[in-house]
Amino acid sequence: MGQGLENVRDIYLDGIAAGNSREAVTRNTGHRYTQHSTGVADGVEGFLAFFEPFVERNPTRDIKIVRIFEDGPWVFCSAFQSLNNGAAKWVTMDMFYTDPDGLILEHWDTIAPFIEETKSGEGMVTGSCTVDQGSDTETNKALVLEYTKQVLQEGNADKIPDFLSDDIIQHAPTIGAGREGMVEWMGSDAAGSYEMLFQLIGQGDFVVTYGKRHASGADIAVFDLYRVADGKIVEHWMNEEQIGPREAWGNSGKF
Repeated sequence: MGQGLENVRDIYLDGIAAGNSREAVTRNTGHRYTQHSTGVADGVEGFLAFFEPFVERNPTRDIKIVRIFEDGPWVFCSAFQSLNNGAAKWVTMDMFYTDPDGLILEHWDTIAPFIEETKSGEGMVTGSCTVDQGSDTETNKALVLEYTKQVLQEGNADKIPDFLSDDIIQHAPTIGAGREGMVEWMGSDAAGSYEMLFQLIGQGDFVVTYGKRHASGADIAVFDLYRVADGKIVEHWMNEEQIGPREAWGNSGKF
């Protein structure tokens, strides 16, 4: 594991879960900390202005990192948060950019309410968690890139069998089971249009994309996490957050 991944783990588990925000953000960030979580301002003080009151409001914090991997200076992390004995439950997906020493320079995220009953019957955060280091990262990234272009952006639902296994395990709460569930979802208003792919990173059999959709009159920031095996996408998680009005942002925005 690289130092960047360890720093991300530390800022999450010690800084947020354990409540040591000031110490964790100070030791794990670099010469800048550019923030794209729109409720949080840039820099160490921006982080503290949000998370110190967060810790006070939520004295009981059960936060677990479910999946984490790295791709050079990039780190992806997904976590489940149960606050105040289950009074609020959230799923987060985060992407970090780090410097050569692994210190965090920039952060993007989506935060979504945890949904107990998904359309497919699979849990939002269940499924495979361990990266298969023997899987070909670059080949898997190329597959997901073409899937994003040809299916999600260009809307070619007829190409879904080229990319998805027939029995794909679907964790996105609004998408039904299997390949047929994805075909049905793509034809719905909820899918909208995939307008921008901002970043794609991966390690082993896991690949994640971060981009923007437009659906039902709203702009949506979305992470799609995929697991690839034998040349097909075999598992999918999705975490999305509606982008609020510009005047409500505490920084330069989601991207």
